[in-house]
Amino acid sequence: MTDLLVRLFIKNSNDVKNPSVRGRYGTLSGCVGIVLNVCLFTVKLIAGLITGAISVTADAFNNLSDAGSSVVTMLGLRLAEKPADEDHPFGHGRIEYVTGLIISFIILLLGFELLATSVEQLWAPQETVFSLFSVIVGTLAVLIKIWMFFFYKKLAKKIDSPPMAASAADSLSDAAATGAVTVGLIIFRLTDINLDAYLGAAVALFIMYSGFKTAKDSLSPLLGRKPDPEFVEKIKEIVMQGEGILGLHDLIIHDYGPGRCIVSLHAEVPANGDLLKMHDAVDRVEMQLKSQLKCEATIHMDPIQTDDETVNRLRKMTEEAVRSVDPRLSIHDFRIVSGVTHTNLIFDVTAPFDPKLTDAQITSSIRGSIRDRAPDCLAVMRVERPYI
Repeated sequence: MTDLLVRLFIKNSNDVKNPSVRGRYGTLSGCVGIVLNVCLFTVKLIAGLITGAISVTADAFNNLSDAGSSVVTMLGLRLAEKPADEDHPFGHGRIEYVTGLIISFIILLLGFELLATSVEQLWAPQETVFSLFSVIVGTLAVLIKIWMFFFYKKLAKKIDSPPMAASAADSLSDAAATGAVTVGLIIFRLTDINLDAYLGAAVALFIMYSGFKTAKDSLSPLLGRKPDPEFVEKIKEIVMQGEGILGLHDLIIHDYGPGRCIVSLHAEVPANGDLLKMHDAVDRVEMQLKSQLKCEATIHMDPIQTDDETVNRLRKMTEEAVRSVDPRLSIHDFRIVSGVTHTNLIFDVTAPFDPKLTDAQITSSIRGSIRDRAPDCLAVMRVERPYI
């Protein structure tokens, strides 16, 4: 069903990096969410008025808020497709992440209100009336919400959209909430035990947990999360295919919304190579990154000596000394400065984010390891943490 809707309403649906295509995905998901949630709100409100169950009525208004969330998702994806302008030179793609965060807050607010209502009813229970109509409505609503969960989840995975992922989580929460309320009505009919308030509280906690999780997922890209490893590998593959490029380091990826990223890196090139040819090769790599991965790239050339026997020997020795301290450490930008009494080994060390491994400890350990191997060498290093 989802694939059919996508084929019918979204042109060039596979071009998910295109902001206008993403906007159409947002319109589709928003319209589906608005129509279904408004219908669910209407029939659940009628069922709530018939039974007098606070959990049924609260569940109805939960669906009404979901319709509002669908509007937010649709508007967010539409606003995100706005092109770059003078005030926002990197575009408006991060509005998607903000939209996901807004939906998460709506989920949390509804969960809190439902919890407060349920706790209040524990102290002052209200009379509940069993209704077969309410059970039928609840069962159909669960099935619809489960379908909406898979619908949103598939779209979210297709275009990597936090708002749709939040909507998927919300739909699953709604299915659990409605299911619990329906089970409560059945238990009341069979045993005359009213679990309305208890089930409402349990559902509220589940909804709040879902809201917290989606808020965390939406906030992560705004704070600057670690990039997708598969995307990183694609960048490395394209760069290493560049003519004359021997290696790369200091790769940084700035995320300005799905399909909008800025990449910077250092490419290692032979120090004795033709400068104009190497510059042309780097330019071609930048253009390939833009055409194949839709990202703006800036590449800094780092010349390294490859034909000096002394440099190669000392580099190999230094790499062994660094790995002996911690196998996760690596070096780059290696060069030497020879003096009368000693030789300076100058390089950068890339170390993992490890609170037990401070810069001072790394520096001291590496210097000691190099001193043991080459007493006439002094390590001059800078410790940095990876961005990928």
